[in-house]
Amino acid sequence: MNKLVVNADLGDVTISRHIQGHFAEHLGRCIYEGIWVGVDSPIPNTRGMRDDVLDALRALKMPNVRWPGGCFADTYHWMDGIGRSIDRPSMVNVHWGGVTENNHFGTHEFFDFCELVGTEPYVCGNVGSGSVREMAEWVEYITMPGASPMSDLRRDNGRAEPWPLKYWAVGNENWGCGGNMRPEYYADLYRQYACFLRHFGGDKLYKVACGHTDEWNRVLVDRCHQHMDGISIHYYTSEGGWNKKGSATEFDEAGWFAMLRGGSLVEPFIRKTAGILDAYDPAGRIGIILDEWGSWYNVEPGTNPGFLYQQNTMRDALLAGLSLNIFNAWAKRLHMANIAQTINVLQAMILTEGGRMVRTPTYHVFEMYNVHQDATLVPISLDCAKYEMNGQSIAQVSASASRRADGVLHLTLCNLHHADSADLAIDLRGLAAQSVSGRILVGDRIQAHNTFDQPDQVVPVAFDGARLSSDGLLVQLPAASVVVLAIS
Repeated sequence: MNKLVVNADLGDVTISRHIQGHFAEHLGRCIYEGIWVGVDSPIPNTRGMRDDVLDALRALKMPNVRWPGGCFADTYHWMDGIGRSIDRPSMVNVHWGGVTENNHFGTHEFFDFCELVGTEPYVCGNVGSGSVREMAEWVEYITMPGASPMSDLRRDNGRAEPWPLKYWAVGNENWGCGGNMRPEYYADLYRQYACFLRHFGGDKLYKVACGHTDEWNRVLVDRCHQHMDGISIHYYTSEGGWNKKGSATEFDEAGWFAMLRGGSLVEPFIRKTAGILDAYDPAGRIGIILDEWGSWYNVEPGTNPGFLYQQNTMRDALLAGLSLNIFNAWAKRLHMANIAQTINVLQAMILTEGGRMVRTPTYHVFEMYNVHQDATLVPISLDCAKYEMNGQSIAQVSASASRRADGVLHLTLCNLHHADSADLAIDLRGLAAQSVSGRILVGDRIQAHNTFDQPDQVVPVAFDGARLSSDGLLVQLPAASVVVLAIS
């Protein structure tokens, strides 16, 4: 039998709620149609933002949202997105579909969105086609409480008080779409930009440098570790690699396994990045910011290839659960992670079609896992069967545990096997459990997903497969399932 040892009375690392962060880029229908429909839309909205989306995102307890990109960030000039909407110049989204945008969703709308949802902003500034002055003035516009050219402009545009702001990224993928830079050149630029980014409200700005591969990160950390608070890395999973992404819904057992095995490899990537940081920052001050991750498939047939619209099945739910369990385990160094993306793009929480909205299986995993936010990571030890296919293997079960301030222990469990159930004996050390309850997310097939006509094909339900034993719990995990247990 598979065995999990949970040291319920141990642990001194807090799981940052920001590990369950999100990402909303000006890409496809994420912002326009997904979040923003305009005040004159027949779709019910609050100040131009869809009410159904706002309600759904509030239920996730979203800790943060990254904006405006992504690759879009390094072509975005923020002054084009302020003032009366009718006066704002349009722009061409050169990275994503070549469409023309009207800039009606800009700084004021984004921070309004954050306030409406109850989430923290994480802004990515333009290094690739911008300037130090442009970025510094944006921070002044957002954070200056007193009189200044930028705060006076903000007041003229209707916002008297500054907005709360902590997280700021200096560019995005500057090794590629953000400027095709060499690490040495970007490191020098980062030092220059960071010097002039000042939070005028008196709070400390958490400055994130753009990371990449091990080689790039070594150069960057060597030259900039004293000037950065976080380093950004990205990790996407595709069924057959970058040039063979596969279909989001039409896949077999081999395609299921390939995605989950690929997802599991984020762990050595995080470990190597942490090792580079350890050499310069043994105290752990600098956080890893995994601000893009998730599944990437071929777009849905008949959709704009530049919009990256894909469906979302139980395979993505298991990828999300597996990833979040791994992220929890690295909570001592991993400070933030942002799934790509929030609405209508890649591994989305929500899909929209006109006035209709549907929550994806990944949405439900995030809602189930929010019990870990800012809880204490509980050490575990797992001995389980291997899940094998085509000469490769991964652990069949993925697990994570945390303890809330009220003493309730939460376990999140994923049975990654497409067909086999898993019996799990859980040894609870340091906790005399009196009760256990849980929920499960599972489909009637591995390709199960929610559609606009059938939005509740995959939803969490009560789980009755856990029972108390003399020394802990006995749990029966159905194949291809995600389970969360609350133990007290």
